[in-house]
Amino acid sequence: MSIPFTTLRRSAAASLCLGALVLAAVPALADKAAADACAAGLNADGKTIYAASFASISSGGDVRGVVTDKTRSLAMGGKIDRGAARTNAEAAGKCLALAGS
Repeated sequence: MSIPFTTLRRSAAASLCLGALVLAAVPALADKAAADACAAGLNADGKTIYAASFASISSGGDVRGVVTDKTRSLAMGGKIDRGAARTNAEAAGKCLALAGS
């Protein structure tokens, strides 16, 4: 029982593609781990900003723009303290920059 050459070639190509996808994902996981480790040191409002902004940053959004928009929305909605919003946004932004790099 022999396997046709074209089947072997397709299997090899599929394996190479899968390997490339796995290797491409490794840096993203490392960046998320670094960002999450940084975020662990944030206060509650900073963590709220981080959580609200992370999905947009990880999909390629501009850190400053996303954090500004999310922070403004959270502050106006009473979810975070307005008086410390800028300080917390800057701290969260530093962590989010690790995920966006």
